[in-house]
Amino acid sequence: MSLIRRLPIRVRLTLASAVVTAVVLAGVTLVLYANAQAGLNESIDDVLDAHAADLTAMARLVGVDGLAANRRPLPTSRASSAQILAADGGVLATTRDPSQRPLLSPDERRRAAQGRITVTRGDSTRLLAQPFPSRTIVVVGVDLGQREHTLATIRTGLLIGGPIALILVSLAAYGLAGGALRPVEAMRQRAAGILPAGRKQRLPVPPARDEVRRLGETLNDLLARLERALDRERAFVADASHQLRTPLTVLKTGLELALRRPKEAADLRAALTSAAEETDRLTALANDLLVIASADQGRLAIRHESLAIDELFATVAGRFSGGVGPDDHPTLELSPSPGLRVRADRLRLEEALGNVLDNALRYGGQPVRLSATATEAGVELHVTDHGPGFPPAFVPHAFERFSRAERAGDGSGLGLAIVDAIARAHGGRADATNASGAGADVVILLPRD
Repeated sequence: MSLIRRLPIRVRLTLASAVVTAVVLAGVTLVLYANAQAGLNESIDDVLDAHAADLTAMARLVGVDGLAANRRPLPTSRASSAQILAADGGVLATTRDPSQRPLLSPDERRRAAQGRITVTRGDSTRLLAQPFPSRTIVVVGVDLGQREHTLATIRTGLLIGGPIALILVSLAAYGLAGGALRPVEAMRQRAAGILPAGRKQRLPVPPARDEVRRLGETLNDLLARLERALDRERAFVADASHQLRTPLTVLKTGLELALRRPKEAADLRAALTSAAEETDRLTALANDLLVIASADQGRLAIRHESLAIDELFATVAGRFSGGVGPDDHPTLELSPSPGLRVRADRLRLEEALGNVLDNALRYGGQPVRLSATATEAGVELHVTDHGPGFPPAFVPHAFERFSRAERAGDGSGLGLAIVDAIARAHGGRADATNASGAGADVVILLPRD
């Protein structure tokens, strides 16, 4: 079985067709030969019946004693041999020498005396014996040579024609299988020639609406998805490189200036402080990139637990109670959600809400409201501000990597992308809209506990 599985599909289809054809041909051959043999036997029996009837009629007309006294051979117009036997086995009349031995054995004579019987002598003779008045037996026989010759001719024809038919069917099956698999081979050759950097390269699809066409369409859809994924990865690498370049350049420049200027304590402290800030920025950016990469690969670690929404909102809001600037005292409104719970990772969900809340406090208008709503799909966590809202052109791209609205400052553009990644890792999603008369509204949908 393992050897057959290693054979090409075209060969396997041909072998399967050959096996089925061989079985069918064998069955047809046996049926044809059996029918031919039965037909010839029936014809021979008809000849024997006719000759027995002729001989019986002659015996009734002339009489058995007359035939025996005549001593002339019996006529052989329809049979190769004929005899009229006495009860003791003596030959009263025959087609040949009267001294010829009886055609029937003693046992066969006893059975023939009781009723009609047929006896076959190998492949040479077939006998018909039947009782006749005066305790005599009429025996007629036919030479089976012509029958055997006819059967041999039929056997030869079947033995020659069967393999020829099997070969022709196998060749036809091989050709048909090749024609059926030709579109697959064309797709394979095109796929082998697709370059990693190539764009809009698709596999040829046959015109017939069959399984091969559906396979080609599915593979072309896969190529399109891979192309889009590759484009996203290229854009991700390019944007990440751009984002990393700025803090690295600032860090390098600050350190070079510190090396060139006099080594005063204040200068060194300022240079090291700036380097530490840029390092923190690089670390945060690297962590954000790691979260997104893990989410894309389905490996973002999630520890599910039952969380009360009110406690979650209070924890996140407590981190921003001091404001984001010395003269800025934002107002946070927490809408109570008694009894409402979700099953989620506390730290991941706090990170997602913190990103959204940070954006709202920085770029939206106060007050910023945290609220939750239970729906059939789950629990919606809303972060709503009273600012100008998102630019309409930004909304469809709000959760894309490195996507920033016009109002954004020096952010990396990964905050909302991380929010979406965390929501999807929980089996939910994130949406961004502009609430009617209430600024921006970011929604995180999570499964209900």
